[in-house]
Amino acid sequence: MKVSRMALTVAFQMDPMEGLNIAGDSSFALMLAAQARGYRVFHYTAPELTWEDGRLYTVATPVKAQREVGNHFTAGEPVLLDLGRDTDVVWMRQDPPFDLSYITATHLLERISSETLVVNDPASVRNAPEKLFVLDYARFMPPTMITRSLDAARAFLDKHGEIVIKPLHGNGGRAIFKVGRDGANLSALMEVFNAAWVEPHMVQAFLPSVAAGDKRIVLVDGEVAGAINRLPGEGEIRSNLAVGGRAEKTGLTSREAEICAALGPELKRRGLLFVGIDVIGGEWLTEINVTSPTGIVAIDGFNGTDTAGMIWDAIERRLAERGQA
Repeated sequence: MKVSRMALTVAFQMDPMEGLNIAGDSSFALMLAAQARGYRVFHYTAPELTWEDGRLYTVATPVKAQREVGNHFTAGEPVLLDLGRDTDVVWMRQDPPFDLSYITATHLLERISSETLVVNDPASVRNAPEKLFVLDYARFMPPTMITRSLDAARAFLDKHGEIVIKPLHGNGGRAIFKVGRDGANLSALMEVFNAAWVEPHMVQAFLPSVAAGDKRIVLVDGEVAGAINRLPGEGEIRSNLAVGGRAEKTGLTSREAEICAALGPELKRRGLLFVGIDVIGGEWLTEINVTSPTGIVAIDGFNGTDTAGMIWDAIERRLAERGQA
């Protein structure tokens, strides 16, 4: 890992440090890479943001990360940071849900984006929810419906035989249900979903090829950095590592390369430097993850690459283009 010529101050807006699973956490990997380059690293949580008199502040803690389970960081004394004046880069890395709190944080961080590089770009994050932004690339997607209507979901089931229902702004493989051809639990599921969420839900044709894996492909500033294939556990349709899936080394199919080539320029244009897309069966695009994508630790473990370093290289290039070098 190289030492940077830039002496950057970096603030990570993310979940509490105490709860990190350092074995696979991408934010932690980014912190370690930042330290190796000589950057100053701070941590804070989104609820600590304060706006006053045209300035955005937070109480942040200087941290030193170390790959030691149970003792993975050392915290200094908290300080008050003006995120526009005192930092060069702000990372927006808190996990979803993509709710009003998340959206509010994007609005606040957008107000400093002319002074400080916010990654990913907050306006673009706000305008690219994972399961809605992907609709721009419907030609690569499995048959999909966005609805709260039981009648519409029944008609979709009749058309496609087996379907999957998931929350529109869910994450980590949570609350994903398969409905069989008989539709026995469809009415109850739609009732539960409509009670739990005010927005519509994503309904997709079930893809049997999910048994062969759900590929996470990471793009850095629009370019492919690597991929892992995530295999579902026994008796599961969900392959997310957070719910017991396992990862294996993989490359890209020609169709996946085509998908990445189609997405890459738009991701770069929007300032989405670190993105993870999900592809099933080597051909079906299901999500474009821009809020807090993961997967780089597993990718680097299989490939011997340095994706965190690639991301910081991309950030340094962006800063140089902005005249902040």
